[in-house]
Amino acid sequence: MNRILLLIARVARTWTLPISMSIGAGVYLLFYYTPALEGLSQWFAPIFEAILPLFMFLILYVTFCKVDFKKLAPVPWHWWMIAVQCILVGSITGAILFFGIRGKELILLESVLACIISPCAAAAAVVTLKLGGNLEQMTTYTFLSNLLCALLIPVCFPLIEPASQMTFWGAFSLIMQKVCLVLVVPMLLALLTKSLPQLRRFHQWLIHIPDLSFYLWGCSLMIVTGTTLRNIFHAGTSVLFLSLIGISGLVLCLFQYAVGRYIGRFFGTSIESGQALGQKNTAFAIWIAATYLHPLSTVGPGCYILWQNIINSIEIWKKGKYKA
Repeated sequence: MNRILLLIARVARTWTLPISMSIGAGVYLLFYYTPALEGLSQWFAPIFEAILPLFMFLILYVTFCKVDFKKLAPVPWHWWMIAVQCILVGSITGAILFFGIRGKELILLESVLACIISPCAAAAAVVTLKLGGNLEQMTTYTFLSNLLCALLIPVCFPLIEPASQMTFWGAFSLIMQKVCLVLVVPMLLALLTKSLPQLRRFHQWLIHIPDLSFYLWGCSLMIVTGTTLRNIFHAGTSVLFLSLIGISGLVLCLFQYAVGRYIGRFFGTSIESGQALGQKNTAFAIWIAATYLHPLSTVGPGCYILWQNIINSIEIWKKGKYKA
């Protein structure tokens, strides 16, 4: 009996992300195909929308409690990741403008651009820690990536969608407000928790809970997966076009992880670089796509979150297999 429980626990630790996605997808499909649950789904919707930011706040707070803030500083591979992201964003934006792309082709490229231009996911630090990477370097890059995103979006998006009437400082300030709420506030709270002698015992208890931030991310992933399926099911376009967006997201995801890991080999940071370039803040990408681009372009980031977490699951499985 103990061996069975240990096996179940090992499987749960290794495959937390796909299990979370499967539960989120299963629950959404149950509500979608059961008309009797329509009222209940409408009742739960605002609750889940309120819970998701709370999960992200807790994930970052727990992660930042483990960070050595004295080691937060840019390192060479950070600038390589920033350069690659700028090149990719410039290439897609330039192609749209040079060839005058419109229609469904524009929507497809906008969905790809939203995935490229969005910042590194806050959960990338959680996965990096799980894979044995450097938490401080990853945390530093997360802040740099968000600042880069706040600079690139107000420059590129008005060129693609002039009707959006976006101003540089308006978009920049709005994005920075979100960055402060998502990243700065939990970091300051974690710093306070580490610094105050009255909270020392709580801090030690918190950081010694195994993989707490990772399991919190797994819980939030259930909600994100359900939201992704909702966007896909209500996209209002053909299955063929949705499939094309999904496949484009998969190719882009594999490409960004591969390029990140390749460059990271020269610095001994293949884990960190792969996560930095490959794992995106898709919730943010969906928001910027819905706010400034065509509504259908939100499907791209929605599919991307499934692909990146499948890749993360494989990497975690390989890491566990190697350790075993």
